[in-house]
Amino acid sequence: MMSDKITVAYGDGIGPEIMDACLQIMDAAGAELEYDTIEIGEQCYLSGHTSGIRPEDWDKIVNNKVIYKAPITTPQGGGYKSLNVTIRKTLGLFSNIRPVKSYSPFIKTKHPELDLVVIRENEEDLYAGIEHRQTQEVYQCLKLMSRSGCERIIRYAFEYARHHGRKKVTCMTKDNIMKMTDGLFRKVFLDLLVVAKGKFFKLCIKKKVERIDNSHVRYHFHIKNEFA
Repeated sequence: MMSDKITVAYGDGIGPEIMDACLQIMDAAGAELEYDTIEIGEQCYLSGHTSGIRPEDWDKIVNNKVIYKAPITTPQGGGYKSLNVTIRKTLGLFSNIRPVKSYSPFIKTKHPELDLVVIRENEEDLYAGIEHRQTQEVYQCLKLMSRSGCERIIRYAFEYARHHGRKKVTCMTKDNIMKMTDGLFRKVFLDLLVVAKGKFFKLCIKKKVERIDNSHVRYHFHIKNEFA
């Protein structure tokens, strides 16, 4: 059987140690992978590559379609771009998917039933990385939200829920304070429920609004997935 090739970047600091351990685990698990190693991070920055990666290594990432990356060091000060942000924007990685699951009783935990997935927008909001200095003592970071960006990540969340048999989608915003930006995200979420019910899932959707604290409202949507 042919091995699949993935791009591996050992990174900086504790990165190489973490990567060595992770690759040992994958090899022990029988993953038939071939590693195409590239250098990223501090040494690339100091060599004059302001994005933390050499131009020729983009081809390896695109051709292999997978990059397995350890933590890196971004030098402090102006003139250096975050490699994480650069990768997201260059490759269109708008969705950050973070499964959170407990493995009780094999691993002792306070929350043995925990099983959720956090889906976070990766390119807009403060992650656009647009900052300005207004005065010598005042700096500004722009929070950019577009309807198309909101719709893209929300549609993805609904599709993820359908594909993985999830029963609930939760929208979490700070729209009581950021009424225009987070307010747009909440509005798009509510608008897309009509589309989700008619096209994505054929769902039975029941809305529940719960106040977590004085400044945070959580919107629950319980999903009966007919295709699950």
